[in-house]
Amino acid sequence: MTDETDAAGEPTTSGDPVATNGPTATDRPAEGAAGAQTSVGASVAAFARKHRLALSITGGALAVALLGSGAVVAGAALNGGDPGSDTIAASAPVTPTPTADPGRPMPAAALPASRIRTCSVADRAADGRLADLQAQVVNAATGEVLYDRGGTTPSRTASVMKVLTSAAALSVLGPDHRATTTVVKGSEPGSAVLVGGGDVTLSRTPSGTDTVYPGAAHLDDLAAQVRAAWDADPSNPPLTKLVLDASLFGGDEWEPSWDLVEREDGYMSNVTALQVDGDRDDPGANTSWRSADPIGRAGDAFASELGGISVIERGTAPAGAAQLGAVSSPTVAQLIDKALVVSDNTVAEMLARLVAIKAGTGNTFGAINAGVLQGLAPYGIDTTGITVVDGSGLSDNNAVPPSYLTRLFVKINAREGDLGVIMDGLPVSGERGSLSYNDRFSGDNAVADGAVSAKTGWIESGYTLSGVVRAQDGSTLTFAIYALGDVSDDTKQAIDTLTTGFFLCGDNLSNR
Repeated sequence: MTDETDAAGEPTTSGDPVATNGPTATDRPAEGAAGAQTSVGASVAAFARKHRLALSITGGALAVALLGSGAVVAGAALNGGDPGSDTIAASAPVTPTPTADPGRPMPAAALPASRIRTCSVADRAADGRLADLQAQVVNAATGEVLYDRGGTTPSRTASVMKVLTSAAALSVLGPDHRATTTVVKGSEPGSAVLVGGGDVTLSRTPSGTDTVYPGAAHLDDLAAQVRAAWDADPSNPPLTKLVLDASLFGGDEWEPSWDLVEREDGYMSNVTALQVDGDRDDPGANTSWRSADPIGRAGDAFASELGGISVIERGTAPAGAAQLGAVSSPTVAQLIDKALVVSDNTVAEMLARLVAIKAGTGNTFGAINAGVLQGLAPYGIDTTGITVVDGSGLSDNNAVPPSYLTRLFVKINAREGDLGVIMDGLPVSGERGSLSYNDRFSGDNAVADGAVSAKTGWIESGYTLSGVVRAQDGSTLTFAIYALGDVSDDTKQAIDTLTTGFFLCGDNLSNR
């Protein structure tokens, strides 16, 4: 005798045909409980008579199966089975109506599964030159995180901090804002006050001379205005005294966590509201020795332009004093370009301090954190865990997670608000700024030339890079790479190699 299986999956025999079109619960009322039990018993007995051999072989296992069949039969009987008959009427299964647990929130819809990505950068990320690696990559179009290695952990950023400073400056100051240096009459006869407005780009070179700061104002122009205004009033005595007012910025001029080598090697000046040429010895060189007294250097240079000055001292301008002259810095948009493309630290600190002052948080290093965070708030990205010690990124005490940068760069790439200013100011691999030097994106990494727009960063304890990759497959990625700890000069090549991996993988980048 051969066992068969019906459409409902129940066991049958060739001698016991199954009615597949029997009545259902909608055809007639269910029998009472007693009738159901009688039908079950009769069916089980009939099954046993016809399968004695199978029962003797399978023993207890079949008994269990029959108990299960009995439950099914009972269900069938309740839905129209005929008591006392050996034939089981098949019926449509009854599906219970699920009842939602009111205490447990239910998803509105199932989330689609992410596709499997197969392009790995594991070998590139394992390069020992990357030291303690943190990284994150996001698809800029979808917001999906493609690659993550400690991406939510706040860490020091080096000069990538300038991206946050720039974004805050665009929000708080606006792209067209300019810092103005003025000269007013002093409280003593024959005195004038040079009032620093925070413009570190003001130049002591002759007007028309190019410095490292395109569009910079010049002291000779300001001196000419002052002389003309002074001489226009015949009641003025000779101008012999110059007072230097740098009170717009307060507190320390040098952040305590900075390494003095930054000043000695010509990368950073003291932070003062009055200085000229970023306090460089050479106004035409991005890297040039800086002094310990930028205010005094500016005062000497202006006194020389004015002529006749016999006394120079520090002080503040009297309230309501008459203005004798004024010159203004390049715009915030122009300053951001300088801060990003060649990583000008002094300009970044100028912007951070002006942001804090305009935001009302203060005029010292200690006010920068609250000022910059206030400036970042309109972009709608969670700033939890971020600590901003300076505007340039020189401090090891800065802390920003790579994930914040990947999300900010999504908005920068989309040119939201005024953020396109940052996009336009970024170095570009093999083409512009600090990513165009002959030790960046060279050799095999040159395949990504022109495809990476990103801010570089370097301090003694780490190298960083963050920005936008226009990948080989046409996708746009935002990324941040931190190589922190025991790093060397060739760490930046390892960063370029990893970034090139992102370029080659595109949206197929695997997180393995």
